[in-house]
Amino acid sequence: MDVVDSHSQKSLSHSIVDAEKVEKKPGGWRAVTFILGNETLERLGTIGLLSNFMVYLTRVFHLEQVDASNVINIWSGFSNLTPLVGAFISDAYIGRFKTIAFASFATLLGLVTLTLTASLPQLHPDTCNSKDPVSCGGPNKLQFGILLLGLGFLSIGSGGIRPCSIPFGVDQFDQRTEEGIKGVASFFNWYYMTFTVVLLITQTVVVYIQDQVSWIIGFSVPTGLMACAVVMFFAGMKLYVYVKPEGSIFSGISQVVVAARKKRKMKLPAEDDGTVTYYDPPVKDSVLSKLHHSNQYRFLDKAAMIIEGDLTSEGVPANKWRLCSIQEVEEVKCLIRIVPVWSAGIISLAAMTQQGTFTVSQALKMDRHIGPNFEIPAGSLSVISLLTIGVFLPLYDRVLVPFFRRITGHKSGITLLQRIGTGIVFAILSMIVAGLVERMRRMRSINSGDPTGMTPMSVFWLSPQLILMGLCEAFNIIGQIEFFNSQFPEHMRSIANSLFSLSFAGSNYLSSLIVTTVHKFSGGHDRPDWLNKNLNAGKLDYFYYLIAVLGVFNLVYFWYCARGYRYKTGLQMGGFEEDKSFSDVEMSSKKPLK
Repeated sequence: MDVVDSHSQKSLSHSIVDAEKVEKKPGGWRAVTFILGNETLERLGTIGLLSNFMVYLTRVFHLEQVDASNVINIWSGFSNLTPLVGAFISDAYIGRFKTIAFASFATLLGLVTLTLTASLPQLHPDTCNSKDPVSCGGPNKLQFGILLLGLGFLSIGSGGIRPCSIPFGVDQFDQRTEEGIKGVASFFNWYYMTFTVVLLITQTVVVYIQDQVSWIIGFSVPTGLMACAVVMFFAGMKLYVYVKPEGSIFSGISQVVVAARKKRKMKLPAEDDGTVTYYDPPVKDSVLSKLHHSNQYRFLDKAAMIIEGDLTSEGVPANKWRLCSIQEVEEVKCLIRIVPVWSAGIISLAAMTQQGTFTVSQALKMDRHIGPNFEIPAGSLSVISLLTIGVFLPLYDRVLVPFFRRITGHKSGITLLQRIGTGIVFAILSMIVAGLVERMRRMRSINSGDPTGMTPMSVFWLSPQLILMGLCEAFNIIGQIEFFNSQFPEHMRSIANSLFSLSFAGSNYLSSLIVTTVHKFSGGHDRPDWLNKNLNAGKLDYFYYLIAVLGVFNLVYFWYCARGYRYKTGLQMGGFEEDKSFSDVEMSSKKPLK
């Protein structure tokens, strides 16, 4: 491959020299303390308010379980789409600090609005003393509108906070130094540890307050924590490192596609024989890894082909929409390679969304007592999945990884895609077990003859499906996070985090579509639908089996996408040592230990 201008044959050495000239004085752990504190309190606020939201919608707003499920799924899907917009605005225009700042105020406004729906009688339906809340009157247009307004503000907040919080924390470390690299690794550990702690607190203490004490107090506590989060975020202003926006990566992707299309009639040689000159300048200082020129998706290489008039006298592109660098082309190839694998994760995540909807509906109709006086809140059952993750991950890291490493020769025991695939299998098993347990619950409830539909059956019968779903998260979710972050260059991690959010958005909308379709078409001829508001009259187990069948088809699709996946290759600009571990084909023969 030819190199343009007198500098391009020295592109790597020039990049190293330029990197050494850059001086960055990171905020370090003093700044990160404020960022982690803000993030922790923000999650305590938002997750604390919404972890029991299915119960709130059915008991206070008197919505049927299908309507409540659709509200949660559609809102969650929208909240997972907005990070794409937030990432674009942050990278292209205002930077991460301002994006998080504006988003934090939007989140606080949303929490205040939802707290008012619980506090003011005019903003929620009249209290109903019936043991079956869905038989009571639902919300009017004003009440439902205010509810949606609060959820809308929360979605705006999520759009700014989710894609920027991790990158803003990483900005505080100088990754050109060994200390900075260690700091980033430690930051990720603390980030996910605090996230787990937040989930445990919100799904036990906060949910208990909402369920057993008062919805007003249960909503006011998260709102107050969010107010503290805003104060703490601004308290660290003098310590933060502020990275100026350099333009959105989405613009670079568009430029590669447009440039390749404009040169679509140009011919590429069957092999790179040196007859074609590509634009391959030194990478920017903000880019920490230079990607190798690959032979996949070669039609995109045309975007980097130099023809007459593409370069100015200074050796730079005359029009970025006609000529892109090899680095930019390879970044787009990374995205294309990942999209099929990403799409396969949506259905398995759709199985996970049932934990916060129909699993809660089941729990409300089961015996939740521990002893004579204490009753477990229905929204707290997902703690079982969290405990499963907490117990399994150390076992996986200390026992299973070394065991599989001896068998496969792979440094992680199994590859990232094998880990994700294992999670998909656990999601299928979870739905099958959920269907079996629901069938048993319904039969016992009908035989008991309780007019309220309560079942003389312990809520802990739901534990097996939640344990399996916890294993699904341990393999699938953590595997996806690591996969997206490792397969993109470091400066594209905003896209990696956005793709992960987009996976949840797709799963939420898919779940809503399945719920609506099943509710509409599964009944008829004097037969209630599967998702009837009366669980004993419906067939919720059939719904779980349907998701399991979709999961099987999805597993086959995932295997097809993963079998020929090629991990990215690149040269780390800080360590200057090629990581050959990323050159493997996923389904190749046994790999040497690295």
